Formats: sequence, structure tokens, C-alpha cells
Amino acid sequence: MNWILWLEILYVVLTVFVCLWIIYETDTTTKTLAYLLLAIFVPILGTVFYFAFGVNYRKRKIYSKKLHQNLEMSARIKRQIVQHSLAMINGDSEIDVQEKQLMYLLLNDTQSPVSNRNEVKVLLNGEEKFPEVIAALKAAKKHIHMEYYIYENDEIGREIEEILIQKVKEGVEVRFIYDDFGSRSIRKNIVKRLLANGVQAFPFMKVYFILFANQVNYRNHRKIIVIDGITAFVGGINISDRYINKEGNKDKSKYWRDMHLRIDGPSVYYLQHVFLCDWNFCANEKIEPNLSFFPKECLVNKYGNKWVQIAASGPDSTTPIILYSLVKAISLAKREVIITTPYFIPGESLIESIVIAALSGVEVHILVPANSDTLFVNSAARSYYRELLRAGVRIYEYQKGFVHTKSMVVDGEIAIVGTANMDIRSFDLNFEVNAIVYDAEIAKQVRDAFLEDVENSNEIQFAAWKKRPFLRKLLEKIARLLSPML
Repeated sequence: MNWILWLEILYVVLTVFVCLWIIYETDTTTKTLAYLLLAIFVPILGTVFYFAFGVNYRKRKIYSKKLHQNLEMSARIKRQIVQHSLAMINGDSEIDVQEKQLMYLLLNDTQSPVSNRNEVKVLLNGEEKFPEVIAALKAAKKHIHMEYYIYENDEIGREIEEILIQKVKEGVEVRFIYDDFGSRSIRKNIVKRLLANGVQAFPFMKVYFILFANQVNYRNHRKIIVIDGITAFVGGINISDRYINKEGNKDKSKYWRDMHLRIDGPSVYYLQHVFLCDWNFCANEKIEPNLSFFPKECLVNKYGNKWVQIAASGPDSTTPIILYSLVKAISLAKREVIITTPYFIPGESLIESIVIAALSGVEVHILVPANSDTLFVNSAARSYYRELLRAGVRIYEYQKGFVHTKSMVVDGEIAIVGTANMDIRSFDLNFEVNAIVYDAEIAKQVRDAFLEDVENSNEIQFAAWKKRPFLRKLLEKIARLLSPML
């Protein structure tokens, strides 16, 4: 019996140690409580889960990525970016004072430049994105840089593969980053063929079984294409046939709603910067900036008149700047905020900013899928609905198929489109990127797409929502409690 007693003492000591470690290491109260409950009430497995999924790697900087190896040069370039952007912002009297606050946030936190010489095109679904992408890839003269969370071995995947191989034969440099978990279906086919034909391709964090949990937890969710340093694509649409809605398809469950942006102009510079940092990390190279990657013509030519800024964050960033930018954008609203997201587990700071806006008289509309990937994720999202509905937020569930768009429009003046879902995973764990467009024309196009989607949605009524079954309410509360770990 003595050995059983010693095991019990050892277990208690280890549990106390793990709990103290969780308290010391975890930043937010909600996460701390969730992991403490798991460690205490799920013996051993709870502890294993925490060390696999709960450790804050932003604090440890294990994903630290630098483009400039020369720290002095890096500091000088950052100062130049800030000075140039401030000169542009302060030199335009038409920019709203409140919009400037959002610009300053990104400029001060990540040195993300802002420019007004861009052309921006909104692309709805794969039907609009892929023809535009294919034409741009075929027109590439110097280089093609791509990184995707999901790239599948299907019709559109193989078509783009053939184009990349052809461009290499024409002398174009092609670099391709694929997420080793999200794009696992192409490891043994498309990737091999690309490498055999001169395309430089590397996985983001290759998944090994022994380290599976940790590697799967921190993924590259970005979808970026940069062509010749002048043209870029960014948004929610991965490379897969599922994003193409074919004519005559009457199965609504297969309809996929999504959004992407094409950007031409100087704001492509920061997307290029993001890609090259990711490339140096994945390929273990030390590529330095040059005029091929950042052509001067981007600064000289005027491609359009759209103000654009890029927000990128992940475990390598000092702050969750995408979350900060969304909270700030909502706080600037005077009339209306419209949000579309496939996954809605916002956390306390974002939910509070939405509620405050609604209670302040701002019309807030949120569009989500009627059914998410899993019952648990669905329940976690719906656990937030009561306080939102009570504050006057209007919530719509999309019925036509699956809405995968990640967008926000504020007062018909600011449009945000990108890869980040409104969930804790996108804010803290994944590498994400959003484009912020300060332009009424683009905001109207994104807003119009939202209104079209509302026509294919059911609005949740507060009175009916309060009457849902007790067991559903209980499941939602449990899911809410564990949502920091989703």
C-alpha cells in the first residue's frame, strides 16, 4: 500500500506544479481557468493537453522570423516606413480623423505601411478568384510567391501546378509555401512534381507524429500570392475545387460562399515582406530585400486611389494585432458594423467591444453559418448569442451552404477582408493576414455581398432564442467554458 500512497503524493505535487505553471504562463483569466479545470478534473490527460496545446509560444519567440539580418539596417528601414506613411496620412486632408487612429495602431505596432496608390478588386467565390489568379500567374515576368493553408490535389490544384511549372521554364522564380497539415494531400504528388520541375517548395512546420499535437496547433492559415512585387491576392479562398460553385449544382449543402481581394500597388510590399519572412523560416534561408522583390515602380506609378494597410499576426508577433485592429475598428463605428465569419468564438475583449457598440446605438449585424464543422464549435459560438441579442445585435445564420468569408465593414468606409476568423485560434495561434481598405467603394461592394447573403439567411429572434431546450443551453455553457482551448 505504501507505493500507492507515494503515487498519490507524487500526483498531487505534480498537479500543484502544473497549476502554478499554468497561472504563471497563461496571459488571460479565461484561458487560465479553463486549463486549470482541465488539469484538475481530467487527471494526467488534462496536463498532457495543456503542454501540447496551451503553452504560449508567442512569449517564447520560437517562431521568431526576421527578413533583415542587419539589425541597424532593419531599424533604419522601419523608421523610413513610419516617416513615409505619416507624411502620406498627414498630407491628405480627406482622411477621417478616426480612420487615422486605426492606421496609427498598425503603423506603431507592426510598422505596416499605409498607401493610397493601390487598385483593389473584390473577388467573390472561386468562380471570380481563380480566373483572375490564373491570368495574373501567366503574366508573371520575374517571380511568383505563394503560401496557402489548403492546396488540394484536384482540378484547380493541378491546373495551377502546370502554370507554375511552365513559368519556371520561362525563367520565372517560383517559391511556394504549403501548410504541411492543411495541404497534406499534395505532399506525395503535386509537391514532388513541383520540386522535380524547379519550383522551390517548402512545408510550413513539417508534421512529425511524435510532435504532432504541437505542430498541428500552430498552423500557417495565410493565403497569399505575390507576383513580381506589384500584384497580390489575399483572402479566405484556398486552392481547392470546393470553392468553385459550378452552374446547375442544386445541392445547397455544397455551395461555398467566400471572398478574396486582388491588390495592385505599393501595399503589396508588406504582403511581400510577410511572405519572405515566412520563406526564410520555412526554407531556413536568409533572403534579403532587393529591387526585384520590392520594385521602385510600385512607389512611382499610381495604380489606383485606394488606401490599403495590411495586418499580419501569429505566434511570431509581439501582440495579437489582428484582434487589436478589429476591436479598434469596431470602436470607431458611428452608424454600422457588419461582420461575416465562419467561426465565431471571439473572446471577452471582442465581445465586449461589439456589445458596447450596439448599446451605443451602432447597428451591428453578424452573419455566421447555420452549421459549423462540429457540434462543439457550433455550441461555443452560440453561447455568445444571448448577450449579443440582448444588446440589440442582429445575428443571421446562412442557409444556402457554408459561408467561409472573413470580413467586416465599418460605417461603409472601412472594409477588412482576410484569412482570420473571429476566434481565439486565429488571434493567438495561427499565422493570419488581413487587408484593411479605407475606401467607400470597396466597403460598399463588401457590404452588398453581405446583404445578398442575408437574403439566404435566417435571422435569430431573441424571444425564440431564449426558449431553446435546457440541454442545448447547458452544452453551450460548457462549450463556452472550454472555448479558450478550441
